[in-house]
Amino acid sequence: MKLTDITNEALIDVELNGNTKEEIIDELIGRLDDNGVLKSQRKFKKAIVKREKEGSTGIGFSIAIPHGKSKAVLVPRVAFGIKRDGVDWESADGEDAQLVFMIAVPEKSAGDEHLKILQMLSRKLMDEEFRQQLLEARNSKEALQLLEKV
Repeated sequence: MKLTDITNEALIDVELNGNTKEEIIDELIGRLDDNGVLKSQRKFKKAIVKREKEGSTGIGFSIAIPHGKSKAVLVPRVAFGIKRDGVDWESADGEDAQLVFMIAVPEKSAGDEHLKILQMLSRKLMDEEFRQQLLEARNSKEALQLLEKV
């Protein structure tokens, strides 16, 4: 499986507007919902917020990977957004998150799929040059072309 099997241009926003973690979460959930991924925004947000309470998904290196498994998710998808001036995500390294990947997985397929996606993403995102290229993406098409490498 490739990351681009579960994301597309419509799920990418290279100019997130939110100024807080919650606003960014709402924007990305809205994008998933607009693309028919969710049965219920409210229930999926509940899963995301629950996971964030267990520990921040800000993994450092200006990256956050909020994720949730829920019955509210119809198909596995990843929404991606760029917050150029960063937002506090309570990351372990204290850096604001600029690259935010939201993983939505249906509850019934949660175990395996979820971990595979996380694995693919984190491996590629350790590459500083790749992160920089993503930050420089000017539109969702450019971002998607870069994500094809994951």
